[in-house]
Amino acid sequence: MMQSNTPKPPILQYSQLECSSLLRKLGVSSQGLSCDQVKQQRKRFGENVLQRKKHVLPSLLFRAFFTPFSIVLLVLTVISFVTDVLLVSNFSRSFTAPVIMFSMLLAGGGLRLTQELQAKRISEQLAGLARSRISVRRDGQWQEVCAEELVVGDLVRLHPGDRVPADIRLLSASALFVSQSAITGESGVTEKSAEPLLSPPAQPAACRNAVLFGSVIVGGSGEGIVLAVGRDMVFGGLSRDGAVRKDSFDRGANSVARVLIRYMAFFIPIVFLASGLAKGNWLSALLFSLSAAVGLTPELLPMVVSACLAKGSRSMQSEQTVVKNVNAMQTFASMDMLCVDKTGTLTGDVLQLEYYTDILGNESETVLQYAFLNSFFHTGMQNALDRAVLRCLERPEDGETFRELTKVWRKLDGKPFDPDRRMASVLLSHENESLLLVKGSVESVCARCCRAEYRGQRYEFGSDALTSVRTVTEEMAEDGMKVLAVAYKRCPDAVSCDNNENDLTLIGYLAFFDSPRPDAAQAVDRLRELHVGVKLLTGDQRGPAVSVCRRIGIPTEHVLTGPELDTLSANELPVCVEKTTVFAELSPRQKAQVTKLLQENGHTVGFLGDGLNDLPAILQADVGVSADSACESLRDCADVILFKKDLNILSRGITEGRRAFANMTKYIRITASSNLGNICAIVAAGVLLPFLPMTSIQLLLLNLLYDILCLILPWDNVDEEQLRRPLEWSGRTLSRFMRVFGPVSSLFDLLTFAILFFVLCPALCGGSFFTLGDEQKTFFISLFQTGWFLESMWTQVLNLQLLRTRRLAFFRTPAARPVLAVTALGILAFTLLPLLPAGRLLGLTVMPPVYYLFLVGIVILYLLLVTLVKALYLRRWHDLS
Repeated sequence: MMQSNTPKPPILQYSQLECSSLLRKLGVSSQGLSCDQVKQQRKRFGENVLQRKKHVLPSLLFRAFFTPFSIVLLVLTVISFVTDVLLVSNFSRSFTAPVIMFSMLLAGGGLRLTQELQAKRISEQLAGLARSRISVRRDGQWQEVCAEELVVGDLVRLHPGDRVPADIRLLSASALFVSQSAITGESGVTEKSAEPLLSPPAQPAACRNAVLFGSVIVGGSGEGIVLAVGRDMVFGGLSRDGAVRKDSFDRGANSVARVLIRYMAFFIPIVFLASGLAKGNWLSALLFSLSAAVGLTPELLPMVVSACLAKGSRSMQSEQTVVKNVNAMQTFASMDMLCVDKTGTLTGDVLQLEYYTDILGNESETVLQYAFLNSFFHTGMQNALDRAVLRCLERPEDGETFRELTKVWRKLDGKPFDPDRRMASVLLSHENESLLLVKGSVESVCARCCRAEYRGQRYEFGSDALTSVRTVTEEMAEDGMKVLAVAYKRCPDAVSCDNNENDLTLIGYLAFFDSPRPDAAQAVDRLRELHVGVKLLTGDQRGPAVSVCRRIGIPTEHVLTGPELDTLSANELPVCVEKTTVFAELSPRQKAQVTKLLQENGHTVGFLGDGLNDLPAILQADVGVSADSACESLRDCADVILFKKDLNILSRGITEGRRAFANMTKYIRITASSNLGNICAIVAAGVLLPFLPMTSIQLLLLNLLYDILCLILPWDNVDEEQLRRPLEWSGRTLSRFMRVFGPVSSLFDLLTFAILFFVLCPALCGGSFFTLGDEQKTFFISLFQTGWFLESMWTQVLNLQLLRTRRLAFFRTPAARPVLAVTALGILAFTLLPLLPAGRLLGLTVMPPVYYLFLVGIVILYLLLVTLVKALYLRRWHDLS
């Protein structure tokens, strides 16, 4: 078999050396490194950072101003500049359209940039608060330095609560207990010692004489020497520079932009040929066709999109959540699969004492009292199991009883837990009675027992005793609990634990459980209501993972472990990953692999985690979510940071994302379909009429004023059924919507053209257009353009009210009050515009009262027809998308 050329991590290379030999080999004295040595080591081995800080402002600028929508608008701005400025005479030259469109592009990008800079500032403040300091010996003096300043060879001290800042080999340890859940995914606490190993373990995390970057000191103290920093650490390679996530926002925005571009590409040659053949002026036809392409696209598209996303992002800030990438709000809306880590995410990473039983599994107060005394008088720093037992002091019904026990009994001696004995002992005395209390693993304790006690009666351990023990304890272990055995021995003359940890009497068991977070079950139910599937991806063992999922409502019929995952073929993987809900014993690489397979199956995937072992999956997911307590590299790569570990925030985030997305797509689909209808009408009029139905400045003003009204859409109400299901961009459905509702608008535009050209304008001007003089023709054109301006404005604005909901407009899901108020004010202002001097400057004129009767009638007919078409559309395609 070929041997791997990959060098062993330093932790494994030096695990067998004595401490003195290790210091000599590394050239480090007991006084620590000197300043010159620190510089040399930093130059040789690098800095203690996982990824170099990049200049983020250029990337934020690019992301803000170079979206698919802003690029389309930039191209149209250039076209407008060419058609309105470069290719026209000085008299007709107008900078209005290109200036307005370019201003909207800058406003939309600026809004997004401001939001993301604010999120970045909050994230940096959070990183500053979370940046740890460590005690280091340099030049013979112990001093506090930032963890990023550590170098290979530094001598460090570790205290309870410290987050280990590098890979460290221990030189001394006193009851040192470490939580490695952030790097291995396994709950529970491991005791470390400084003794050299006889042989290196297969995995660095199993080294008993080393602590790895990302783990946390939960008890005791120790000193060690730094063996690896930065990317050379065992788990430092999980981070990577320049990770770019191609999320669903980018994919969907590109699909919508492609639809708009295809329509422009379709209309430009058609309008050019039709206008050129009808009028014979091919330069004018070219300018007209380019103007039609400009008019097809919603001018405020980037700004409305940014406003909707920023509104959702600000709403999340009130929920103690920072959205670093505003695109994540839309990805929340599209997300239909959420992958979560167990430890610290679904569970609080705090062990709870679940059961205290006698040897047959019945609740026993005596077992609890003996375990309490063992934990209370435990030698050295108390671990998580001891703290779980000691919480009985907080019980209101009998907390005082346990406090009395601590006063009655006196400690004579104790032996702390160690990995070889796998148990802890204390020797207590009371009224000339000495009692040895032992608590530890079931196998280790039972191996030292010769009898068992049940309800005051003692029974000798027979040949089948261990079988009986396993019958009781394995049932609890299968439910994901950590089980300890409790035994005792009366020692009348003993003064120490030495030579007395044998001939014990087994009295019962303790069962501990890493309990789910109080909000976990409710959050899973809420996510299920939102049609978001939840899958557990953990590095912990199968039993605890299944047990947690049963308690919070995640199905456990299909469970897959990491070793089982590696045995599946390429054809089996997608199917198994799709149906499996619980993945246990996964490596960081496998978490990312499962996430990618779900994406390839067509899911929009979010990943929530707070451990370093979650980093590859966070990078792979469409939206990565981390907690504020996560390591800095994880927070840097996440799109969303939770200040509060409340899973219900995620469901609220999904709802806010869907609300923002729904309001954003309202503008896109309704405005694009209205613009399509207008352009079709303009093209028809350009061929059939002897003049344009609306001047370019009037058309631009109409679109601009309508778009400004749409800026209120981020505050609009949304149908409940839209919030219950994932929403996605779809260029295909946008094109369908435009093809259905655009012609409805064109139909009424053409009807208005006919009535204005053949009835109303001739009646007011004294004859048909071709029989009039120049002055009367000018009045005829002004009447016609004003009439269509008002009709187009009324139908567009009311069309927004009709198509903003799938329900009956104005009744079942009325618009939000701000939307209703702005709509009413907009209609009033537009209607009054021809009466104002500004209207006359734009070529508009006062319309006679009879026109408004016609306007009311045609608007009512339009509303009825749109309502009918909407009902047929919903019956056929079931959604307004």
